[in-house]
Amino acid sequence: MPEPRPFLTASWRFLALLNYEVPPGLLRPLVPVGTELDVWDGAALASIVGFRFLDTRVLGLSIPGHRDFDEINLRFYVRRRAEDGSWRRAVVFVRELVPRRAIALVARWAYNEPYTAVPMGHELEMAEAADGQPGRAAYAWHMLGRWHSLEVRTQGRPAIPDPASEAAFISEHYWGYTVQRDGGSKEYRVEHPPWRVWNTVGARLNCDVLGVYGAGFAECLGVPPRSAFLAEGSLVTVYSGRRLV
Repeated sequence: MPEPRPFLTASWRFLALLNYEVPPGLLRPLVPVGTELDVWDGAALASIVGFRFLDTRVLGLSIPGHRDFDEINLRFYVRRRAEDGSWRRAVVFVRELVPRRAIALVARWAYNEPYTAVPMGHELEMAEAADGQPGRAAYAWHMLGRWHSLEVRTQGRPAIPDPASEAAFISEHYWGYTVQRDGGSKEYRVEHPPWRVWNTVGARLNCDVLGVYGAGFAECLGVPPRSAFLAEGSLVTVYSGRRLV
């Protein structure tokens, strides 16, 4: 098979990750064929993630008005045994929100990812956070006649997390899988260096979870997150996908 080629490059910056324990039975119907649910310390986790997409290029081309934008997504974690016997740890997206309709259309066309375009905004107070000063990252989106938001506050300096830690499990995934329209699945690689991560001293989700994500997630995402991190981010390359089944 031909090697996948880079489809998208961008800088993903200041990824606010709010993490929740979720009943495995809620996620299993969403697991793409050919993969299995991945867990951390026996718990199935889902994360609401807000971050900045900067200097975005599709097939090397920069589209005016679509280079810099926010994204909010709800994701969970799966794995697949590769041909060489290693595990490919990956994310699956339940819903992804961006502020531009063209971005959502391209993502749906290329990967069948569940993108929706809505008004969005952000507030970042991270200028001195790398030096250990307090930081703050907040992301907001407008749906169902109201604004929803997530926010984290940081303390200390960012650091590469211990590979055996929950922070590493959440932040270090280099594959994605997505269910296709006919029920099959597609695999794609996401390339980036390990990210430095801040610990947080506060995390808040202000969201109509029932309206935005559905009844199944309303109870488990309606409580304070079990953990929250802020990842520094980096340049990222997303490769074209290949069909699994």
